[in-house]
Amino acid sequence: MSGRGRLLCLDVGSTWTKAALVDAAGALVGTAQHRTTPPEVLHGVRSLVDELGAADCAVLACSSAGGGLRLAVVGQERLVSAEAGHRVALSAGARVVHVSSGELTGAGIRALRAAAPDVVLLVGGTDGGDTRVLLHNARRLAANRVRCPVVLAGNREARAEAEALLLATGRTVVPTDNVLPDVGELAPGPARTAIREVFLRHVIGGKGLSRGPRFRSLVRAVTPDAVLHGVSRLAAVLADGADAPGAVLVTDVGGATTDVYSAVSTVDEERGRRTVDLPPDRRTVEGDLGMRWSAPGVVAEAEAERLLVPGEAELLRSAADRRAERVHWVPAGADDPEEVAYDTRLAALAAVVALRRHLRLVDGRLGPRGAGLLVLSGGVFRHADAAALAAVEETLRADPVLRPVLRHAAVVVDRRYVLAPAGLLAADQPDLADGLLREHLATAGRLAV
Repeated sequence: MSGRGRLLCLDVGSTWTKAALVDAAGALVGTAQHRTTPPEVLHGVRSLVDELGAADCAVLACSSAGGGLRLAVVGQERLVSAEAGHRVALSAGARVVHVSSGELTGAGIRALRAAAPDVVLLVGGTDGGDTRVLLHNARRLAANRVRCPVVLAGNREARAEAEALLLATGRTVVPTDNVLPDVGELAPGPARTAIREVFLRHVIGGKGLSRGPRFRSLVRAVTPDAVLHGVSRLAAVLADGADAPGAVLVTDVGGATTDVYSAVSTVDEERGRRTVDLPPDRRTVEGDLGMRWSAPGVVAEAEAERLLVPGEAELLRSAADRRAERVHWVPAGADDPEEVAYDTRLAALAAVVALRRHLRLVDGRLGPRGAGLLVLSGGVFRHADAAALAAVEETLRADPVLRPVLRHAAVVVDRRYVLAPAGLLAADQPDLADGLLREHLATAGRLAV
């Protein structure tokens, strides 16, 4: 069968590479997955191409392999720097691994290196304001062994001098507009774009994932960035023709992290009309919540938030420790019902804690209706049976913090894993993205409105 008009969308993760083959009408032809195969991930990709009969197809890829995109923020004032970094990271597909403020010292440089960032976001000063801290930090980064690319997004009056300091010692530096152009005004958009470009041009090739340039040429986005675009398209699809669809919430429970995405409705509920062209979107990533590497963190946080029933903590701690020690282990379905039950419970708790944190970060701003659709993503949900999913949904709806947010929400599982492919397609072929989302996720969402 010819590949003419068909597109192969790839998500290359640290453990699994997932593929979705989409035809010219936006229909999902097939999906497959293969273990990611570093140091040459294209070996696994070729196996997927053969399995799906996609040899002649165009390929789009996103990737979170090698730890995804790790961002460090070096700024002037702690609260402003941290907020700027998180605002930039929310939709750039990055995870903030370090924040420093004020003038960098030797200890500060050592802490920065220990965080092993892929990109440093160097900020400081409003436009026309103080230049001293920004230039001091540029000198320290230039003089020390911080080799990763630097996105320079500080005071425009000092930008050229700071860039020259960094370039003089061979650093890769990308200057862009100030994230804090005026007091109290955060403008993260240009820095987000710059970080995405740095990831694609400089970072993905240094992850030890492929020996040649071919893989780097295929990658269009960091996976969380692609998923966030897919979530935004899904919210727009649900809003089309609906009076009050509510927001879209997505929780993606992985082995090491749990990501939450939200896209707020584009409809004014009181007037029943479109108020903005595209929904505001947000992403948070919880590095201490996961099904394998971070399973002990799920139990610890569930205890801290008083989510466990009496006598449950010790059993779950033991189960979590087993998973952290055997990160590639998968319970044998019906042959291992107890371990499957532990997986289901850990996933439900990870989702509750991560959703609570996300709502705190966005101050609950999901519109007056709350969520119209909650999408559960991740292997633990895609492979769960109806009884397990019912237990997860019951846990989420019963939570006192989530209950008011989910009161109108339909709950659906992204079983075919279409959010990342839709996000990859959204930029150049939005009709194909919308077709995928309507077929596999939006129909369930309309039941709630």
